[in-house]
Amino acid sequence: MTNEDKLQDSEQAEREKVAAEAEEIRKETAEAAPELAEHDRIAELEKALEDATSKALYAAAETQNVRRRLEAEKVQAAAYASSAFARDMLAIKDHLDRALAAVSDELRDDNVASNFLAGIEATARELEAAFARQGIVRIQSIGEKLDPHRHQAMIEVASDSAEPGTIVDEMQAGYMLKDRLLRPALVGVAKAPE
Repeated sequence: MTNEDKLQDSEQAEREKVAAEAEEIRKETAEAAPELAEHDRIAELEKALEDATSKALYAAAETQNVRRRLEAEKVQAAAYASSAFARDMLAIKDHLDRALAAVSDELRDDNVASNFLAGIEATARELEAAFARQGIVRIQSIGEKLDPHRHQAMIEVASDSAEPGTIVDEMQAGYMLKDRLLRPALVGVAKAPE
């Protein structure tokens, strides 16, 4: 222990001694002077009031935070409540798109089949319009850089014409519901030829 530490300890001990003597004198005079006891009681009550006020303000702030958080969660739940239903509808859209893609030009030239196809195409357009009204949009894929937040790479395709990491094939369309991923696009990504 250095001299400076000893000096600080000595000064601290002296301050504590003086504080203890002052408290002893205050107690002795408080017994003889009721106004000092009253003053001490008022100081105690003011401290208790300050503590209670602080706790009440903290509780009010916490309540406000909980209310805000619940409101935000309620808005989120309402905005994305339809996501499971939308995913189910995407399967129907996929089937319609595959059915329309499978129709040959000869079948399209047939009068009866073309009327039937026109109905299927109208249904597909109406489904797309319903998606648009609900904020469901198709993710652009072909020609874009692979984005793991929106695309799921299924295969790599050797390509001279496309830069590595660029999407060159789409096996299944991906969709967003507002700003959330509903379903990633399943894609083929270009790689450098070997």
